[in-house]
Amino acid sequence: MELVTIVFLVLLFLGMPVGFAVGIAGATFFLQHPELPLITMVQLPISQTQNVTLLAVPLFIFAGTLMNASGITSRMVKLAMLLAGHMRGGMAQVSVVLSTLMGGCSGSTNADAAMEARILGPEMERQGYPKAFTAVVIGFTALITSTIPPGIGMILYGTVGQVSIGRLFAAGLTSGLILMGTLMIGVAIMSRIRHFPRGREQRATIRDILGSLKETIWALIFPFVLLGSLRIGIFTPAEVGGLACVYAIVIGFFVYKDLTVKSLITTLLESVRDIGGIMYMIAMSAIFGYGIPIDKVPARISALITGFTGSTFLTMAIVIGILILFGMFMDGAIVIILVTPILLPLVEAVGVNPVLFGIITTVVVTMGVLTPPFGIAMYVVNGILGSKLEDYLRESIPFIFVILVTVFIYLVFPKIILAAPNLLYG
Repeated sequence: MELVTIVFLVLLFLGMPVGFAVGIAGATFFLQHPELPLITMVQLPISQTQNVTLLAVPLFIFAGTLMNASGITSRMVKLAMLLAGHMRGGMAQVSVVLSTLMGGCSGSTNADAAMEARILGPEMERQGYPKAFTAVVIGFTALITSTIPPGIGMILYGTVGQVSIGRLFAAGLTSGLILMGTLMIGVAIMSRIRHFPRGREQRATIRDILGSLKETIWALIFPFVLLGSLRIGIFTPAEVGGLACVYAIVIGFFVYKDLTVKSLITTLLESVRDIGGIMYMIAMSAIFGYGIPIDKVPARISALITGFTGSTFLTMAIVIGILILFGMFMDGAIVIILVTPILLPLVEAVGVNPVLFGIITTVVVTMGVLTPPFGIAMYVVNGILGSKLEDYLRESIPFIFVILVTVFIYLVFPKIILAAPNLLYG
């Protein structure tokens, strides 16, 4: 697999799209082993996408796009402003709360960051926030969106690692709220030091908040409907994805009445483009991953790290470093698919719960979309807001620290993260 890895990195360096780089690098393994039938290389991408559980990925992507088009987003912004606008650094706090509220809707960090940059960015600039700080706070708070169910990364991790997606979703709800808390504390400290303004002068009244909740309740209850239906056994993860699509269409057409036939068609076209890119990468990853067990890569890496240290925390520090490095260069979906079968046996061997590791993997790998050199969300928010990359990198340092502290909290207090899945599933 050494040659395969080198070929993959060279292709990435040359600027080849990740999906093609993964497929071509994987084909190199078959050229190294002429005893393997080449027809297997053709069959692998097809068999990879014929996993029923993976059907949840395109369905949730479509559902998230539908919910954004159905009028849910504008109502979430209003509620977030009522809840957090009065705090010091109010608009930055609104971004944290909004990402938390949107977690049950979009499930995509890239989509949430782009949406918030367009909606909150102009107002934050008007209130005197530096463009780079605005880009960073909007980007990093969008990490909450990928953690609160239905996060696409969790579906991929659960499928590849054979970990209960229901347990991952339940743990994601708790971990997302913890991430919200740490980010709000971090934003509060930075806002006080830098004297950022409040978003609104007065606290919202209970009446105003209840009125806004009445409008947004249909979106807020969805994560609980999702978890409940999975726990009771009414639906599988893929079927819940279908339910989410129907749910979003009904809410958009008949409750909020913001969704039209024209916007539905536009939403469908956008979803097809996004789904096509992700599913192509997933299909090509089957070729790349075929040689991992043959070359005994998990056992070799486990022997290397455990030979260096037997400490759980030091082992996890090394693993997190690997995840950060991979996340900087590859799409999060590909990283999860490729590294899960390699690293999961290692972390289980040192006593880390696979559900907890799934949460950590999702957060750390997704952070890669906000870091150079290939951070998609980083380029999106900087492009929309017109901030300079060097300013963005400087402003991002405190937020990276906050994310790493949050991951440390997950490791030190695993019972908090695992309380919800243990309560629901025993």
